[in-house]
Amino acid sequence: MSNAGCSSVLPAPCRQAGHRAPLPLPAAPQFVARFRSNRRLRVTCASAAGHVSRIPPTEARRVRSLAGSRHRPPPLTRIRSGTPRCAYVEKMLVAETASLLDHRKDREARIRKQLRKVELPPSPYDTAWVAMVPLRGSPHTPCFPQCVEWILQNQHENGSWDINDFGSSANKNVLLSTLACVLALEKWNLGQEHIRKGLHFIGRHFSLVMDEEIAAPTGFNMIFPGMLSLAIGAGLQFPVRQTDIDGILHQWEMELKRSVDGKTLAGQKSYGREAYMAYVSEGLGNLLDWNEVMKFQRKNGSLFNSPSTTAAALVHNYDDKALDYLNMIVSKFGGAVPTVYPLNMHCKLSMVDSLEKIGISRHFSSEIEGILDMAYSFWLQRDEEIMMDVATCAMAFRLLRMNGYDVSSDELSHLAEASNFHNSLQGYLSDTKSVLELYKASKVCVSEHELILDNIGNWSGSLLSEKLCSEGVQGLPILEVEYALKFPFYTTLERLDHKRNIEHFDARGSHILKTECLPYGINQELLALAVEDFTFSQSIYQDELLHLDRWVKENRLDQLQFARQKLTYCYLSAAATIFPPELSDARISWAKNGVLTTVVDDFFDVGGSKEELENLIALVEKWDEHHKDDFCSEQVRIVFCALYTTVNQLGSIASAVQNRDVKNHLIEIWLHLLRSMMTEAEWQRSQYVPTMEEYMTNGVVSFALGPIVLPALYCVGEKLLGSAVKNQEYSELFRLMSTCGRLLNDSQGFEREGSEGKLNSVSLLVLHSGGSMSVEAAKNAIQKSIVASRRDLLRLVLKEGTVVPRACKELFWKMCKILHLFYFRTDGFSSPKEMASAVNAVINEPLKLPS
Repeated sequence: MSNAGCSSVLPAPCRQAGHRAPLPLPAAPQFVARFRSNRRLRVTCASAAGHVSRIPPTEARRVRSLAGSRHRPPPLTRIRSGTPRCAYVEKMLVAETASLLDHRKDREARIRKQLRKVELPPSPYDTAWVAMVPLRGSPHTPCFPQCVEWILQNQHENGSWDINDFGSSANKNVLLSTLACVLALEKWNLGQEHIRKGLHFIGRHFSLVMDEEIAAPTGFNMIFPGMLSLAIGAGLQFPVRQTDIDGILHQWEMELKRSVDGKTLAGQKSYGREAYMAYVSEGLGNLLDWNEVMKFQRKNGSLFNSPSTTAAALVHNYDDKALDYLNMIVSKFGGAVPTVYPLNMHCKLSMVDSLEKIGISRHFSSEIEGILDMAYSFWLQRDEEIMMDVATCAMAFRLLRMNGYDVSSDELSHLAEASNFHNSLQGYLSDTKSVLELYKASKVCVSEHELILDNIGNWSGSLLSEKLCSEGVQGLPILEVEYALKFPFYTTLERLDHKRNIEHFDARGSHILKTECLPYGINQELLALAVEDFTFSQSIYQDELLHLDRWVKENRLDQLQFARQKLTYCYLSAAATIFPPELSDARISWAKNGVLTTVVDDFFDVGGSKEELENLIALVEKWDEHHKDDFCSEQVRIVFCALYTTVNQLGSIASAVQNRDVKNHLIEIWLHLLRSMMTEAEWQRSQYVPTMEEYMTNGVVSFALGPIVLPALYCVGEKLLGSAVKNQEYSELFRLMSTCGRLLNDSQGFEREGSEGKLNSVSLLVLHSGGSMSVEAAKNAIQKSIVASRRDLLRLVLKEGTVVPRACKELFWKMCKILHLFYFRTDGFSSPKEMASAVNAVINEPLKLPS
């Protein structure tokens, strides 16, 4: 068979005035990564004790298999001998030196250790309260002398007690811990020198207590004055002006007056207020009815999983279950207890969330799988550790659903109304983090019937907006809330998000409760790995873009006057979503086909005559049978030869990955697109007005996502069988993705296309309504269709037991997100300035980290 038309190397691009010489770019990538597939993990869940057990068979569990895991990258294997190495491949090989690997492995090992077992730091404050619990029947003997001994052994030189081994600058958290330790020593008449130094530390920094601008732990304004009053009653002398002490105690009394007997507007006692008063009960002592406080006791015997609150209850009201809880944690942690226990699920889910947000979750797939298995087991059991905390419950729902676990939004029904949230402890505390987690969870909707999520999204979004406009946001960076409100998760590009999250990452990562809870150094490790990963990836992206720039020039695509030059945007959509370095084949396929679809679209739209369009289609139908004399114009020659050489090259790569010939399928994809574009061209020439059904049936193909997404499916490390490609699920994924794109384009490009005399879905709805539908109403109808298609696509992507592998399905979702961002405000693809900053952020600009 003759392929004399395009098989030889194409001539170098013509030198035009002002045209810069081609860069010395690397050769086209022809390497193929061979991937292991069908890797599966036994469905297990880890118990709180650290054992692994199967989820009971009675619990119908639908979780994704690890084949195509969103966290697991396909391994990069040896490049075939004799294959020319690109510059970016060389960089990968150079970077993977033994020393760097060892350094990276050590860091990853430390992160894995923390993921498997959360190490909570000691809390001097909570340890002091446990130390104050008397032995039953012996009120002058401590029940936990090891806690008293820890206090004696762990005072800093400056007189304070703090989790920082070297002492820290004074803050309200340190003052609270120091006062509690002083009280504990005074109770047992021990450590007089420790007490003296502690009192002087408090005195030197007492002004911090009255400074409302300084962040305070939860309940500080109740607990500190209450303990201060207790210390004064015990005869302790503070080196502080009496007027300052009187002022603090007066404010405390006024707060007590407002809170203890406070009512809601409806005249009923607020559950949230009652829970809050119980939570800070160590600062209230005999002012509380301790029998009422005990109604907040949990199954494990604690009050709010708080050692300090539980200890305060035991000081005033003996309870066997509460004592068992304290015995358990002292036995587990020794002389110093954490500020909350158990906190495993919240900490672990937060770490999973952080790993995903900064783009390194794929390095810890098995650990994440274990955490989510455990969370799913707890979810099914409605375990207190997840269900009793609003933020943890919302985060668990979002992470489990987005990772393929079958979780129902019905479990969030108790938060469907704003009033229910306001009546909770988190609502009483105006906890912005809980509201933000609920807002993000509400967006993970996969059914039109999930009214609970709609309701949560409405009230939580309004509340967050109000907070931004009025008092500001407490406890969270304002930028985080603003970003969540402005950019729903379906309008974001992953690598762009990763960069933003790395640059704003809180390396200290403390979780402020009554005192600071700071997991041992884990966030510093996460940040360091994320910076290393992103920086290395960026060097790969830069070299890939150089290769693509050479490919454009070698194929003379830059000489086509009618064609928009959109290489950087096409590559951005690949690098920002298919971001792991080892997925180079998929990125290159995605970007090259993106450029070619842009060229072909412009050729059919403005660049080609009827004869040229028919000639191009005839050439693609012939493919290898084409002849060098078959071209009716130089434009057709350039377009077809670029298609021919590129599709053949990418087909060879994809065929090697799949271990079967898929080149013919790639040709069919392109032929399907060209014929649909011809249909639209003929409609425009004849001024034919199609029905809405005709328009959409053809439009989902002519929107030209097929050649971009479908070939890339073969290059993400999963076996995509021929039977899967012919399956209805595959077609439905494509239809839903393309419907979103077609309608987003029509909605945003309506005015521009109308001025060019083109019909689209908006104008067709108006025309076929007989004048009963306005343009605005048509746009609203289109928007509802976009929402429905996006929701149905997400449901299908997350669905288990389907014929298309998860990693392949996710490419459809990634493209859907790209489209939502590109058409977020305008027809972004036609507005270069809209994308310029995103291109630079992902590919060119280095990370900007705080000094």
